[in-house]
Amino acid sequence: MPVAIITGASKGLGRALAEALAERGWDLVLDARTPQPLQEAAEAVLSKYGVQVRALPGDVTDGTHRARLVAAARELGGVDLLVNNASALGTEPLVRLEALPLDGLRRALEVNVVAALGLVQEALPLLRQSPAGAVIDVSSDAAAEAYETWGGYGASKAALDQLSAVLGEEEPGLRVWVVDPGDMGTDLYAAAVPDDDGPRPDPASVVPAFLRLLDRRPASGRYGAPALLEQR
Repeated sequence: MPVAIITGASKGLGRALAEALAERGWDLVLDARTPQPLQEAAEAVLSKYGVQVRALPGDVTDGTHRARLVAAARELGGVDLLVNNASALGTEPLVRLEALPLDGLRRALEVNVVAALGLVQEALPLLRQSPAGAVIDVSSDAAAEAYETWGGYGASKAALDQLSAVLGEEEPGLRVWVVDPGDMGTDLYAAAVPDDDGPRPDPASVVPAFLRLLDRRPASGRYGAPALLEQR
């Protein structure tokens, strides 16, 4: 069975993607900072699909934790897919750049960029051994568009986009996809803009876009989920 590592997998997009891959028979290594929601997500996947699941709570900025994630995947057979989905806003709620705490910006960069690269580096030997090795880095439209108060988070995602583009050039044997999932109703968004209580799409609604990448395996690059969903 193919094996995927998914960070930020206790809820939202990460959990929805985990369930979709498990339905296809993937074994999973799941990460999140909070143990109980992560364990609940793992148990739900296990009870529905019967695949092998390893749930490892921890912080992706911790190198020891990242090594444990890859070691768990190795025990399951390797790493065929790495999904860097865990994200940090930098400050909650979001604020204008003039008020952005520099420690918050550092946290966003550490989680969204440095930890993502650290996990890629840890997993690369196994990804290279997979006949279909792939990395999915979850980005944001804030990486490409200027939205008031989204400067720190957007800058970190823009850095992730560039890092991913270079990785795709350096690792031609892999697929490295950056995915902008578009608008979603997530805890991250609620924390970013708590006053915006308008309805937003369920994260599960964009999962088919990720599956389309895995099915069609286009060239490494940046993709928007809405455009992928429109393809026939």
